[in-house]
This record gives sequence, structure tokens and C-alpha cells, in this order.
Amino acid sequence: MLRYLNDMKLQRKLMLTFITIVFVPVMIVGMFLTGELRQMALSNAMEQNALNVDRVLKRTAEIINVSYDISYRLSYDNRLKDVANRQYQSVYEVVSAYRGYPDFREYARLYKEITDIRFYIDNDTLLNNWEFIQPTEQIVEQPWYQQALATNGLISWNRIEDERDQIQRFSLVRKVDFRDNGGEGVLVINVNTNLLQSILNQEAFETMIVDDKDAIIAANRPGRTGRTLADIQFDEKVMHEESGAFDAVVDGNASKILIEQLLPQSSYNGIRVISVFSVDSIVRDANRINNVALIVIGISLVIAIILIYAFSALISNRLRRLSKHISKVATGNFETSMAIDGRDEIGQLSRQFNAMVVSIDELMMEVKESNRQRSELELRQNEIKFKMLASQINPHFLFNTLESIRMKAHLSGQPGIARVVKMLGRMMRANLEAGKRTVMLRDELDIVNSYLEIQQFRHEELLSYEVISEPDVGQVQVPPLIIQPLVENAVIHGLERQEAGGTVRVRAWRERDEVVILVEDNGLGIAPERLESILASFADREEDDGHRIGIRNVHLRLQLAYGAEYGLEMDSELGEGTRIRFRVPAGGGTI
Repeated sequence: MLRYLNDMKLQRKLMLTFITIVFVPVMIVGMFLTGELRQMALSNAMEQNALNVDRVLKRTAEIINVSYDISYRLSYDNRLKDVANRQYQSVYEVVSAYRGYPDFREYARLYKEITDIRFYIDNDTLLNNWEFIQPTEQIVEQPWYQQALATNGLISWNRIEDERDQIQRFSLVRKVDFRDNGGEGVLVINVNTNLLQSILNQEAFETMIVDDKDAIIAANRPGRTGRTLADIQFDEKVMHEESGAFDAVVDGNASKILIEQLLPQSSYNGIRVISVFSVDSIVRDANRINNVALIVIGISLVIAIILIYAFSALISNRLRRLSKHISKVATGNFETSMAIDGRDEIGQLSRQFNAMVVSIDELMMEVKESNRQRSELELRQNEIKFKMLASQINPHFLFNTLESIRMKAHLSGQPGIARVVKMLGRMMRANLEAGKRTVMLRDELDIVNSYLEIQQFRHEELLSYEVISEPDVGQVQVPPLIIQPLVENAVIHGLERQEAGGTVRVRAWRERDEVVILVEDNGLGIAPERLESILASFADREEDDGHRIGIRNVHLRLQLAYGAEYGLEMDSELGEGTRIRFRVPAGGGTI
């Protein structure tokens, strides 16, 4: 796969990169967002629909509870019992009794939630005035009438036919027992369905109120009221469900159906509120937004592809021109020159290519000139070698000469001179080997010891010294000539100017994972201003004298070897001497 990609043309790589990195992710994200937007719209619609159904249930309950309250009062109304059960002797008595009991009309006038009240009672002396009705055999055989007699006072809610206009009305039906004389009657209170209709008309979704026999009591869609769910071809799978949310097909459209039941107090049956909304109607706006977004994305992708194709063609053409000129140079044509506009990487590469061609041409000329001069250089080579041999100082000659002087002094009875010459030879050898990166601490202390012995030979009893080190620090690697310059500084500046002489002490010991070296003297000391100047010079990276090795040189070499946290620590007081202290890692550090 990698080989195939490497062999692919740059223009195709750019197009493939765009499709892989931009086009595919955009399509995936677009599909995901489309699904999420649709689902969000449906979820919001379901939540809103649930709230609407709950509101319809509460308002419907408020309306039909009025009928229940009236029926409860009438079932214990002694005046009603008296009017319904009295045996009348004349029509006048009946009319007088009806005039004395206007409660049915008053309830209908006071409460807009009901339209009228009827009371069916088996009393041959009563007259039918559409309030008190003698039930006929046809009425007695009606299911709602039989159900009222059989339910022992429980309320039922039914659509029954009004005898006055033969219109089906939603009514409360309840049996009323007159326990004193064993009589009974059936109370019918017609609910004002116009109020129910007005409640549903305020809902955005299609909503219906249905009784337990699937008859539609009220609906906000025209032509639904008075029909049954079967008449409107409602989905049979959910037609008889009491409550819940369902997916179904209504009028040929995929829909969401929400059903909630209302079972009033002391009721044998109840009613249901059914809300239906089409999925397409809910996601219509989401689909429209998605379509617009897809069109915009599609146009953007097309424009992007055209631009990428144009840019890739521009880059490819410039690279092909560069490749053509490189081929010319490969054949040995160094006179070629390429001009590619632009300050991008390709333009910069073309200018560097032109500069490279010029440099190669100049190098070729230089090679030719070098070949011409080679013979002359060969003639001079022997002379150069001779001068190098003549200017070289042989260290062995110097050491052998010092050794001869030492032996001569020893044979002449001058052991002091012989020892000093030996120490001087050791120091000369150490100085010539100072180019080594590191030396062992014990060898560095030997050099210091040799130097102090020579100085003691010079100053005799005016100088005393001590070189003390713990046994386990001798193998530690340190930079060469790192202690001797400090000792030399102590002797020259601290003790030589002091008439009474003094003592130089060099100590080395281990502290945890570091080795501490201390050089101290009891000489003249350093004035505070001078000490401050010396410490300030430690931060100066420029050398005043490139051939002088002093304490500043030691400080800088310690920092270069081990890091900025290392270096010399120096303190001194006039008349109290000077102390110089530094640390090195016991493991050798970063040298």
C-alpha cells in the first residue's frame, strides 16, 4: 500500500487526501447530525404531545367532574325522591310538582359543563316533560339502561341517543335508589361536548376523546366526532390499548400515537385521550434544513475539489519544470538557469538549485585549479615536513636533561636539589599531558604536592603545607590542572607578600554522592572590593589572556564539565586568609 501511494502522482495524492480527510468525514458527520436532528425533533414532539395530552386530561376531568358532582347531589336529594315517587291524582298535581322542582333546569343554567338532565323513573302518574321520563320498553332494553341498573350506583359514561332530537350525546348515566319505598330510577346528565371540542381545538396535534366502545366523543379534526375508530380505519393494533406510546400507520403515514386513560371517581368505565401526529410532519423542518445543508455542503465540496485540482496542477507543473532542469544538470550542462516565480518552498528550492549549480560550476573550476597546483604543492611538502620536525620540541629531550641534572646533583651530595628537579620534571610532564579530558584525583593531588614541595624548597621555613584526602576519593575523575592553579594563587597572592610566611592546606573528602575539594591559606586575604570583582568576573565568558590559567579559568572549566550549578565558592577576609571550595560528582559527572 505504501509503495502504491509513493508511486502515485502528486495531483492524485492531493485529491485522495481531500476525499479521505474532508469529504468522507463531512458526509459521516452530516448523516450523524441528520439522524440526531430527526431524533431530537421526534423526542421534542413526543414530550410536547405528552404535555398536551396531560393538559387535555386535566381539563376534560374538570368538565366531567361537574356532572359527577351534580349526580352525587341528586342521588341524595329528598325533593327529587318525593317528586319521582309520588302518586299523582291529576295532571294539575304533576304540573305543580314540576314547577316546584326546577333543579334540573337550574343546574343546566348554572353549569356550562352540562347541557341538560333527564331522569327515567317507572311511575305511571308522571308526565314526560323531557326531564322526568317514563321509560318505554325500547329504552329499558338499551344496553346503557341495563348497565346502569346492573352496576349498583356506579357511574358509566356512554354516547346515548337523546329522544328529543335523536342525536347521540356523551352522557353520565347513574342508577338512583330510593331505599325507603324500594323504587329506583336512572339519571342521565348530558356533558357539554362543545367545551370538550374547544379544548381539543387548541391542540396542535390531532387529538380525540374516545369512550370505552371506541366511539369518538370529540376531535379537533373535522369529520371525526360521532364516528368510531374502526370507521376512520384506525390501526387495529393500538385501537383497544388503554395507555402508552405506539408507532402505527394512520392514513397511510407513519405516525406516533399517544394514549392516556381517564377513569373518573366511582365510574364503571372511563374515556381515553388519543393524540396522533405524523412523523413526516414533525421532521419536515428538520428534513428541509438537512436538504439545504446537503446542498450547501455539496456545492462547497465541488468548489473545493475544483480549487484543489487547480492548485495541484499548479504545483505539479512547477515541479515538472524543476525536474526538467535537474535532468539537464545531470547530463553535465551547468549553464542552465531556472526561474520559478513565488516565495513558497518550490520557489525557494528553485533558487537554491540555481545557487547549487553555480557552486558546482565554481567547484569544478577550483578542482581544475587544484590539479594545476598539485605538482607545486608536492614540491613544497618536504619543506613543510622539515619545518615541522625542526620546530617540534621533544619532551623526552627535556625530561632526560632534567633527569641528568637531578642525577648530577644527587652524586654531588645535593639531595634537595635532586628532589626539586624531580618534582619539576613531574610537573612539566603533567603540563604537557594537560590535553587529556580527565585525570584521577590522586594524580592531580600528586601534582599539587610536587608544586608545594618546590615552593617550600624556594621559601624554606616560611611555607608549610598539608595535602589530605580520604582514601575512597582518589579514583574520582576530574579535569586536569583543576587544583594546582588554586594552590598557586594561594602561594603567590596570599603568602609570598607576607613576611611571616604561612600555611596552605588542601583537603578532599566525600559528601554523599559528591567529592568536596577545599584549598585554604592563612595569608593576607582579599579586600571586599577585590573579592567582589573576582566573583563578578566568574560570570564573564571572555578570556583576558588566552594562555593564562587562573581561578576564573578553573571556575569556567568546572561549569563546562559538570553544569552551571557547579563552580568555585570563594570567601576571604583581610588578614584572615582565603578559602576556595568546589564540588565534583563522585561518579564523574558529565565529563
